[in-house]
Amino acid sequence: MKSSNRPLSPHLQIYKLPLSARLSILHRLTGLALTAGAFVLVLWLLALAFNSGLAITIYSFFTTSIGKVFLIGWTFTFFYHFFNGMRHLLWDTANGLKVECINRSGITVILVSTVLTILVWTLGV
Repeated sequence: MKSSNRPLSPHLQIYKLPLSARLSILHRLTGLALTAGAFVLVLWLLALAFNSGLAITIYSFFTTSIGKVFLIGWTFTFFYHFFNGMRHLLWDTANGLKVECINRSGITVILVSTVLTILVWTLGV
């Protein structure tokens, strides 16, 4: 076989994933982040029960700037994963499957997750 100099299709440097694909990847990543955060939460609860020194260390980490970013990110992750899961349940009923509806609902999920995260961290709702 003779090799040709034609580019591969789709060309990976110029290919742009559609919004639905990027949100699908984000949904999977938020699931992983929630799992990691749940392990940290369980570690903290076990430390509260059995090792007060470790519990104080974990608590002091959460009061630092990096710890706050972690908690704010985990809050956004929770809201995004929850509302995107509701979106998937809606799709399971064969509703909202048109491309424009999928894109609109994806943007809505991001906006609602962002607003709720801000509300939780500013108002303590």
